[in-house]
Amino acid sequence: MTVEKTEIDTLIVGAGQAGVAMSEHLTKQGVPHLVLEKNRVAEAWRTGRWDSLVANGPAWHDRFPGMEFAGYAPDGFVAKDDVADYFSAYAKKFEAPIRTGVEVKSVVRNIGRAGFTVETSQGVIDAQRIVAATGPFQKPVIPPIAPRDSALHQIHSAHYFNPQQLPEGAVLVVGAGSSGVQIADELQRAGKRVYLSVGPHDRPPRAYRNRDFCWWLGVLGLWDAPASEPGKEHVTIAVSGASGGHTVDFRKLAGQGITLVGLTASFRQGDVAFLPDLVDNIRRGDENYLSLLDAADKYIENNGLDLPAEPEARHFQPDPECMTSPILTLNLAQAGITSIIWATGYAVDYSWLKVNAFNAENRPRHQRGVSSEPGVYFLGLPWLSRRGSTFIWGVWHDAKHIADHIATQRKYSLYQGPDER
Repeated sequence: MTVEKTEIDTLIVGAGQAGVAMSEHLTKQGVPHLVLEKNRVAEAWRTGRWDSLVANGPAWHDRFPGMEFAGYAPDGFVAKDDVADYFSAYAKKFEAPIRTGVEVKSVVRNIGRAGFTVETSQGVIDAQRIVAATGPFQKPVIPPIAPRDSALHQIHSAHYFNPQQLPEGAVLVVGAGSSGVQIADELQRAGKRVYLSVGPHDRPPRAYRNRDFCWWLGVLGLWDAPASEPGKEHVTIAVSGASGGHTVDFRKLAGQGITLVGLTASFRQGDVAFLPDLVDNIRRGDENYLSLLDAADKYIENNGLDLPAEPEARHFQPDPECMTSPILTLNLAQAGITSIIWATGYAVDYSWLKVNAFNAENRPRHQRGVSSEPGVYFLGLPWLSRRGSTFIWGVWHDAKHIADHIATQRKYSLYQGPDER
C-alpha cells in the first residue's frame, strides 16, 4: 500500500451526527478540515440498531435546524434508516469533506512542532487539531456477571435486529431503558415469553396535554440542565417512539404478558438472582413521571395556556402479580429461557487517541467538549454541555461551540507580530 502524507488544519474522526454537525460549522467558519469514517456515514444508525427502531424524539424536534425530514409529519418518529439517509443528504448539502472506509489507528502529539501525527488505514495525516466525534456508543458492555453457558444465546442489544434471529424459547432482557423496553415489547408481541429486568430509571410521559415531552423539557428549561442529578449518573430513561409514540408503562407491559423482575444480580448453577428492588424502581419511575406532570400543570397555569386537561394521565393500573409477589430467583431451564439480551449500555473507546486528555478512569477531561489537551476536542458525549447533548439537535449546538473555539484558536496561531509582518 502506498503511504499517503496529508496535512490538514482540523481532522474530525467519525461521520455520524456529531461529525456531520462539526463539519457544517467548520465549513461556515472557513476552517480547512477533513472527516474520516471507517464505515459509512451514520453507520451506527444503519447496522448498530434493531430493524424496527425509530427515533425517540418527534421529527420536528430531533433534527438539525437546517433541514427537515422528508416524508414525515412533524410529530412522526423517523425510522432508523431514514435517519441515516438524512445525515448523508445533509452532508452532501454543504459538500462535507468526508472520506469513508478509512480507519484512524492512532493519534499522537508531535514533539518539537505543533499538531498531531495521525496514522490511518490509508496513510499518515498531520493535523493541527483533532475532534473525536465517535459518540458514546462505541463499545457494547456486557457485565461480568453474564453466565458462561454455551447453551444460552447471549447478545448485546447492539447485535439484536429482530425476533427471528433468536432460538426457540423464552428471553431474559436485562436493562429497561429505552432499548430494553422496546426490544422486550417487540419480542413479546412476536410470541416470545419475556422476562424484563428493571433497574433504576426515569420515565417521562411521551406526551401530556397535547405536547410531546421534548417540548415540555424545552419550555421548562430541563434540556439545558448542565449535569445529571447526584445519584442519577447510571439511571436510564425509558421512552419510546415506537408505534407512533407512547408512554412506557411497566404495569401495562406486565398486563400484556411480560414478567417484570428486579435488577439482575448474579448467575449460579443455572439460576439467576434478582435484587428485591423491582417495586422501588417502578415507584421512583412513577415519581419522576408525576413530577413532570406537576411541572407542566404549573407552567400552563402560570402562562395562561389553553391546553386540554388530562386527568387520566395520573391514573396507574393496579400493580401486577410480578410486582406484588416479585421473583427473586429463577431457574433458567425451568423458565424455558434460551436467550439473554443485554441492554446494558456502552463504553467509550479512545484507545486510538494517545494524548493526555483523560482522567484516572479513562474518561475525557473537557469543558463543553474543549479538552484539557490543547488542540483536542470531544463531541457527541452525554452531558457534554447539557442534558440535550446526545440528541441530534443538541450535538449540533455543541458542535457550533467547538467550531467557534477552533476558529478563535486559528486566529491566534495565524497572528503575526509587528516585526513578523
